[in-house]
Amino acid sequence: MIRATAVRGQHRWTDTPADTVVLDFDDRHRRRMAMTGTRGLAFLLDLEQAVALRGGDALVLDDGRLVEVVAAPEPLLEIRGRDAQHLVRLGWHLGNRHLPTQIMAKALRIRRDHVIADMVRGLGGKVVEIEAPFDPEGGAYAPAHGSSDAAHGHHDHGHHDHAHHGHAKHEHGHDHDHGHGCGHDHHGHDDHAHDEACGHQHSHGHSHKHEH
Repeated sequence: MIRATAVRGQHRWTDTPADTVVLDFDDRHRRRMAMTGTRGLAFLLDLEQAVALRGGDALVLDDGRLVEVVAAPEPLLEIRGRDAQHLVRLGWHLGNRHLPTQIMAKALRIRRDHVIADMVRGLGGKVVEIEAPFDPEGGAYAPAHGSSDAAHGHHDHGHHDHAHHGHAKHEHGHDHDHGHGCGHDHHGHDDHAHDEACGHQHSHGHSHKHEH
């Protein structure tokens, strides 16, 4: 089976990818794993060490072809505070519970958890359910930004998603600003909505992943 032995970070490749793999956060942090792209290309991810992949990265195959990594949408909570100081306070409580947290321009994102949602509301925060790619902070000992392609670190690829926020059951008004991302804020009337990675014209089917 052909192998993928290196990673190119976003903005470090321009070739047309041979295929695409759609991976959630857990499956984007692997060292060795059999994968099948959305167009049927089967290959073995075989890196020297586990790498935190980001949406927009490319896996380099033995023959030089590239496979694009797309971050799959996941059920998340987006948390907003009254102001920047309040948001920092909410972030402290999340960190105190060792929760993987994605830091946005004016919000925090965590995996959906009704217990934590109730805690945040009790602290005065606003919570809305969304589906979006999850790209949490890597921690104090994560590789530095912009390190080598083979083991590149936590560079920011968060601008690929635009969340569609509902507000039937959540106090989530029309005044919030997604300065990050593609800049598309679509407000629906459901409990939560679906986030799509923009700029990808691929057919994002289901990639089949088998742990080794």
